[in-house]
Amino acid sequence: MEPVEAEADWMLRLDVADGIATLTLANPPKLNAWSWEATRQLGKRADQIRFDDSVRVVVIRAEGRAFCAGVDLGMPEDRITGRSAAEKARNFYEGLRWVHERFHAFSELPQPIVAAVHGYCLGFGFELALMADIRIASDDAVFALPEAQIGVSIDAGGDLRLARDAGAGWAKLLALTGRRIDAATAERIGVVQAVVRREELDETALAIAREIRDNAPLAVQSIKRTINEFADKGLADAMRFEAMSASVEFVSEDMPKGYAAKAKKQTPEFEGK
Repeated sequence: MEPVEAEADWMLRLDVADGIATLTLANPPKLNAWSWEATRQLGKRADQIRFDDSVRVVVIRAEGRAFCAGVDLGMPEDRITGRSAAEKARNFYEGLRWVHERFHAFSELPQPIVAAVHGYCLGFGFELALMADIRIASDDAVFALPEAQIGVSIDAGGDLRLARDAGAGWAKLLALTGRRIDAATAERIGVVQAVVRREELDETALAIAREIRDNAPLAVQSIKRTINEFADKGLADAMRFEAMSASVEFVSEDMPKGYAAKAKKQTPEFEGK
């Protein structure tokens, strides 16, 4: 993929001030819908933050009406191709491995990450929020993993991180049904650590970031590493398995049927083929 040259072309704006890096999803006309390019940019931003000694904590937030409404819809064949079903599945698997490497660079930043979530936080948006260490939601936030409703598997680790934070039962309930939950429910099951009014969201997240910033940075980073070592035990192996498992659905007949129905706002009839 070619590098983005102009700052105006970045979908993720980075601002650093007073020891805090603020990463803003900045594509509000599309409700900050995610894409391969956004993934590349997230990895680049993570590299910038990682080696900036002035940054002690990261806040990830979004412009517009939603945190992130999920992946930018379109037929997946437009993104990954192959001369056969087997080659397409292989290419999808390798593409997901590339994606996971960028997400790992972000989620495993030495600096703690605080997410400020408002509006729709769906599909990949939910997965991105779950990569943060601490999550604050506004009272209008809505969370869901709707992938199964369009015939695709969850492929960025959202189900795994949800099982880690809320338990396997909640992860299966939300991922297998695709149902949405409000901010109060997300707080009750441990997905978010606080719910505030929309107008208080950014300041609340920044206040927590300032508390972290003012502590000893080496101690803070050590604490994050240690907790992640315990909480994420087995995650790397599970992510590799998830990439392989998700590549099967990519060559199914249900997947394009689900995408087409979603585009027409219809309910697909899946056949398991």
